[in-house]
Amino acid sequence: MGKSVAGFDWLTILIYLLLVGFGWANIYSASLAESHTSFFEFNQIYSKQGLWIILSFLLIIILLSIEAKFYQRFSSVIYAISLLSLAGLFVFGSTIAGQTAWYQIGPISIQPAEFAKAATALAVAKYLSGIQTNIKDFKHQLRVFLIIGLPMILVLLQPDAGSAMVYFSFAFALYREGLHFAYLLLGFFAATLFVATLAFGPAWVIGSVLLIAVLVYLKNLKRRPNLLKYLFFAAVAIGFSLSVNYVFENVFKQHHRDRFNIVLGKEVDSRGIGYNTNQSEIAIGSGGLFGKGWTEGTQTKGHFVPEQHTDYIFSTVGEEWGFLGSTFILGLFVMLMLRLLYLAERQRSTFTRVYGYGVIGIIFMHFLVNIGMVIGIFPTVGIPLPFLSYGGSGLWAFTILLFIFIKLDSDRMSF
Repeated sequence: MGKSVAGFDWLTILIYLLLVGFGWANIYSASLAESHTSFFEFNQIYSKQGLWIILSFLLIIILLSIEAKFYQRFSSVIYAISLLSLAGLFVFGSTIAGQTAWYQIGPISIQPAEFAKAATALAVAKYLSGIQTNIKDFKHQLRVFLIIGLPMILVLLQPDAGSAMVYFSFAFALYREGLHFAYLLLGFFAATLFVATLAFGPAWVIGSVLLIAVLVYLKNLKRRPNLLKYLFFAAVAIGFSLSVNYVFENVFKQHHRDRFNIVLGKEVDSRGIGYNTNQSEIAIGSGGLFGKGWTEGTQTKGHFVPEQHTDYIFSTVGEEWGFLGSTFILGLFVMLMLRLLYLAERQRSTFTRVYGYGVIGIIFMHFLVNIGMVIGIFPTVGIPLPFLSYGGSGLWAFTILLFIFIKLDSDRMSF
């Protein structure tokens, strides 16, 4: 490790330290009890997070000390272990808040779904970097979809819809390596149809689909377009729209339906399922330009926002640090993702580049969904804000995810 210290990307490491440090400061404020007397009360949430941060530094030393090629050579083994850890939850896991997602080891709870994301990123990178792999080949597409889909299904069965949704972020890596844009367009179109059907009803959506299909067909009439192709896509879209209500009512759980209805404005529930989001919006809005000051947030000190130190940590940032502090945090995340994009693109190794895009996609998905959830433009699905939210499993998992890439990047010339 000593010879290659200069090769580590210290800008990325600095951003990591700033995010983790700022995260701890906000966890301290969000979990501060009136009776606290010391920073070192180890029964307090902020003290536990501080311990996880210290242990993360030891973990970083280990990750950066391991030979870079180890991660490529043993990626399949790491992936297999992650699948076993997810499957084992249904036998040995602890159920908390209706989710069987944790292993309870004494006072410590470990959530394997967080670590499985890094393992899946390694497995996807290993498969796509194979000499015989061609992502444009349908057979290889099915295989990589299976690699992504297996942990996703196991997480969904816990049930943890938020963590399962993160696996769609691997589309970034697949698209970079040559997956046809039609897949991304199809996914976006399906999501748009789903939300539009819930918001406006199937009749309006079917009418819009038919109108768009007719207009596009008439526009291309001089090119003699295939009418059957247009009819097929219109029929599939209409069939999908007609199935939305059935899926929504029979597959989604009640709390998921409630959250979607609140975001779509079909229900107003400021005291029930929408209480968290409502209080979070109040907290962020009350921060103004400069914020109320660290530990001085009235919403935060009054503990009006449930789970504020975990999924809703950004509401503490908004209230106590204001618009400027929130912009600073958002800027750090943007800088981190742009830096990782630059590092990924300079790689000589396909394995490292694909893994780098996996890292970017996972961080971006968590960032986008968490911030959207906290400000009320996305349903509450319960995924943490990377490096800021409370939780040992989350912090360690994102640390592993990021520093494996930092190590791979530092040895990029040897691949």
